[in-house]
Amino acid sequence: MEQPRHERVRSPGRLVARRLIRNPAAMAGCAIIVLLVLFALIGPGMSPRAYDEQDYDHMRESPGRQFWFGTDELGRDLFVLVAMGARVSLAVGLFASLISLVIGVGYGAVSGWFGGRADRVMMRIVDILYGIPLLLIVINLMVIFGSGLQNVFLALGLVYWLDMARIVRGQVLRLRTTDYVEAARALGVGRLRIIVRHVLPNTLGPIVVTLTLTIPNAIFTESFLSYIGLGVKAPYESWGSLASKAAGIEFVRYSPYLVLFPAAAISLAMLAFNFVGDGLRDALDPRHLGKGS
Repeated sequence: MEQPRHERVRSPGRLVARRLIRNPAAMAGCAIIVLLVLFALIGPGMSPRAYDEQDYDHMRESPGRQFWFGTDELGRDLFVLVAMGARVSLAVGLFASLISLVIGVGYGAVSGWFGGRADRVMMRIVDILYGIPLLLIVINLMVIFGSGLQNVFLALGLVYWLDMARIVRGQVLRLRTTDYVEAARALGVGRLRIIVRHVLPNTLGPIVVTLTLTIPNAIFTESFLSYIGLGVKAPYESWGSLASKAAGIEFVRYSPYLVLFPAAAISLAMLAFNFVGDGLRDALDPRHLGKGS
């Protein structure tokens, strides 16, 4: 006999999706992220002008019908520049987070699985790095690597793995003594296979949440690096580099839109990813997965 619809047991995945959909802030964040991605993909094609096309007859024009976001001091269409900057800034957040994901998951899994002296030594290294301001480490890495988009990816990825490593290590310490892991050991399954097939999949929730919250941190840090001249260089433009070029007193006083639109894009991206990360953290909370709401 078929079980009544209201009594059917929902899968954890459906419960997570249901709780996430019922979170207005998370849904608003998802919508903003989708709009930013679409803006980055199709925004430059919505203007007949190339992003590096200069027009000295239309320098520093205010936003209007012809130029929606206005023009900069070289007569370039700011709408196109901000759209191209979205590609760079979102790419920085994504790739830097992926690098931190690979390093952090590997480091945390090894530390948590082996435990003992290896774990103590590895975690002391993490504690030492935590004692140094992360922004200072990033600045020193950029001085060593030099400016450039790929170097920004690498520098940020080499710094933001610390949180990921701690979270994965804690999850692995909890899971390595579970019954199914012990059963796999008894069957002679190798350590690497147990970690990859049985342990890490059960840490996916915290990993996804941490990854989502790492992206806005990377975007903001890159914006700051570009603001002080250590981030993205020409021919690339990020939101941070656009804001830095228009941060002078003269621009802020007479052409505030040159700072307003890049700064608004940075703020929207950070809020959106943080809303989604907070929503995922609540939705993946194991204390609520057994509830129907």
